[in-house]
Amino acid sequence: MNNFWDDSLSGFWSTWIIVISLGAIAISAWLLFANRKTDKAPDAQGNVETTGHAADGIEEYDNPLPRWWFYLYVGTVIFALGYLVLYPGLGNFTGVLRWTQENQWEQEVAYADEHFAPIFRQYQEVAIPELAKDDEAMQVAERIFLNNCSVCHGSNAQGGYGFPNLTDDNWLYGGTPENIVMSLSNGRNGLMPSWQQLGEENIENLTQHVLALSGHEADEAKGAEGAQLFASVCAACHMPDGTGNPALGAPNLTSDVWLYHRPGQELADSIRETLRNGRNGHMPAQAAYIGEDKVHLVAAYVYSLSQKDD
Repeated sequence: MNNFWDDSLSGFWSTWIIVISLGAIAISAWLLFANRKTDKAPDAQGNVETTGHAADGIEEYDNPLPRWWFYLYVGTVIFALGYLVLYPGLGNFTGVLRWTQENQWEQEVAYADEHFAPIFRQYQEVAIPELAKDDEAMQVAERIFLNNCSVCHGSNAQGGYGFPNLTDDNWLYGGTPENIVMSLSNGRNGLMPSWQQLGEENIENLTQHVLALSGHEADEAKGAEGAQLFASVCAACHMPDGTGNPALGAPNLTSDVWLYHRPGQELADSIRETLRNGRNGHMPAQAAYIGEDKVHLVAAYVYSLSQKDD
């Protein structure tokens, strides 16, 4: 084999693709020329040959394609053959230009780095609170956010079921610039264990206590039982007063912000579901994907969202 071929496909499948591709083009060309008739003038009686198709008494004449149309089809055949010579498409044949999507992507990344990396480095030198006030920088950051973060957090950054709202001042891991950068750079893994082994009675008592912590109406007797159990099995993460621990990502249960509460669902039901089944949240690390300079910029954007009401 020469340099225009690789061994990514077996010989059989490479040959199969070549035969199918060239065969389809050959058949198309044959049909085009085989059905080209130029001697279709009316006969002595003025009759014109038809295709045999008729609808509502109207017959279809068997006229040749207009010449420009015929040559257009010929051009597509030539184009297809030329394309398969230049670019990959015939099995293991890589094309004389040796184009690959990986090389194309690498060239585009190199171009972007050359032209835009200095801009991002400039932004990285600005402190996040100050950068958050730069409207032009925030427009750039918003586009990065929409491309990489909006799938989970929404285009408005207000999150959804299981995904936190980034526009308020409630933070699982802290809302300082440093904490936001750490979340974006390294990701987060939140784990709430299942407490199903406690039994339904204890789960109900805990549910009533958590409802009371957040100011909701609750059964006092069951809540009192739940408070004792909370102190022994929940306080280590959520703190004895239920205010949570950002270092662990344990939420503040005294607020009325719920990460796993579906619209229209009774709050008590969502608390029971969490206690029975546990929760396992994952925020992927972004530094490896978008780079530290863009992390800094997105962190400033996220920080700005929670500061708009200040």
